[in-house]
Amino acid sequence: MLSAASRPYIDASVPVLREHGLAITRHFYASMFEAHPELRNLFNMGNQASGAQQQSLASAVFAYAANIDNAAALGPVLERIVHKHVSVGITPSHYPIVGRHLLGAIKDVLGDAATPALIAAWDEAYWLLAGELIAAEARLSERTHSPLGALRELVVADVDRETDHIVSYYLTTPEGGSPGEFSPGQYVSVSVTLPDGLQQRRQYSLSDAPQAAHWRITVKAEAADETKPAGQVSNWLHANVKAGDRLLVSAPYGEFTTSLDEARPLVLLSAGVGITPMMSMVAALAAKGSRREILFAHAARHGSHVALRRHLTFAATQLPNLRVATFFETPQSHEREGADYSYAGRMDISRLTLPANADYLLCGPVPFMQTQWRALRDAGVPAERLHREVFGPDALDHLL
Repeated sequence: MLSAASRPYIDASVPVLREHGLAITRHFYASMFEAHPELRNLFNMGNQASGAQQQSLASAVFAYAANIDNAAALGPVLERIVHKHVSVGITPSHYPIVGRHLLGAIKDVLGDAATPALIAAWDEAYWLLAGELIAAEARLSERTHSPLGALRELVVADVDRETDHIVSYYLTTPEGGSPGEFSPGQYVSVSVTLPDGLQQRRQYSLSDAPQAAHWRITVKAEAADETKPAGQVSNWLHANVKAGDRLLVSAPYGEFTTSLDEARPLVLLSAGVGITPMMSMVAALAAKGSRREILFAHAARHGSHVALRRHLTFAATQLPNLRVATFFETPQSHEREGADYSYAGRMDISRLTLPANADYLLCGPVPFMQTQWRALRDAGVPAERLHREVFGPDALDHLL
């Protein structure tokens, strides 16, 4: 618990962090990478280039300060961070480095306003959080029987092109068997060495049922746009990996899962490649012969952008209470509403019949999830029934 002496300084930091948080995190990353260039192998340098990671950390620091006594709000966020840290290889030795450069950035950006008492308060708050994360990460590592950041070599048994921009990779052990159990909705980290020698890890959802004789990841080659550079790892995988190759892969992690035995209805809302963890859940339920009421709603630009479509069609034959609704933003001329897709335009939940007392899982681009989250809350869905998976840095908008 934060001391009484430090609490006023943390409380007073909330408006300061709202104003200067991004400047602090930019300075933090620049100084840390200058002093420790080896950490570029640990951090997602694509998110660094786009500025997404700096913005995410700024919002995280602000959210922590604003909710420091609200364990119910911070708990799910910290759980997600713990899984991500273990999957990418954060160890206790990294925390002093991060703490030193974060406090240094606060001092440099705030100048005279960063009094010794303020810095002391943030030093205390940082190590309270770090201690909690270090302990939780050790427990998760022990629970998964996998050392922090551990990787193993898996064989690419098959490569299946889903769309022009999305490819599925089927992974097995060198002996040809399943790499092991996981919970539907979880992800693995894949580590590659890029042509410039930089080592990078990216997280990809497992997109098939745990009962399958393989693991499947379904990867979209991320194109550059005005907000971000092209995906380094996703494009490297598309260009270089073929059947018979080997990849370094972590154990499965992630808290974005659903109970396969839960009696409540299940609503899965996805967009784009966010369909991947949803397909794992549906495939797992199909393998069990579930009779659970499921609404699977997916949004895409048009039909040629929908991955895993035939797998969803097969799962539907095994699940008598599965309803599928598709929203195509710009349907192609040959696609017909009611046959190839359900609705034209962006996803609008007011066009859907939502089951009562359901659990809702959301996955897709952040703006998509923000829109659906607000719409579901406006429709009266309790926040505790809403769960989401974020591919990339989390904006933490629900805490701000």
